[in-house]
Amino acid sequence: MRIRLTLLLLLASATVASAQTGKPAAPPPTLRSILLSQLRSTHTEEEWCVPVNIAVAGLTPEQAKWIPKSEGGARNPAPADHSVGMITNHLLFWNAESLAKMKGEKGAPLPGDNKETFNDFDASTWPSTAAKLDAVLTEMEHLVATADDAQLAKWADSIAHISAHNAYHVGQIIYIRKLQGTWDPDKGVKQ
Repeated sequence: MRIRLTLLLLLASATVASAQTGKPAAPPPTLRSILLSQLRSTHTEEEWCVPVNIAVAGLTPEQAKWIPKSEGGARNPAPADHSVGMITNHLLFWNAESLAKMKGEKGAPLPGDNKETFNDFDASTWPSTAAKLDAVLTEMEHLVATADDAQLAKWADSIAHISAHNAYHVGQIIYIRKLQGTWDPDKGVKQ
């Protein structure tokens, strides 16, 4: 009984506070809003982590192909001995593959080894690699924004994994840029 009363008082005070500030209460989250938030927070919107568009912005082809040196040899490599460009190429491959599946299309042939999705990077194509990743993520967000509820439910688990995968690799990109000395801490990660 006491907990119910406390909850009712909290709800009432939140309603009064909302009325006093003149701000309408935010609508409750929907599956669509949650999925879009996940995708956008790893693509363009600065929220809990730095999005990929900010993480790769301003890199030259030379900087994009730089690979940190391993301190401990094969037993302790730098971030899997990948460059920012290699990781971005990997993200482009798997996000394009996911987008193709969402659209009911056949994606690119799957590599025999996931390492190929990293190692296929060519520094001379760096600007187009970053632009293609942006375009794929933008199209994926558009599909989620316009899909019906049944389709969203079908895609939900995949999108959650796509977002986690993207966030993981964006963290690697920032770490590599810090090692390289090309990360601006004013972009979101101070330490």
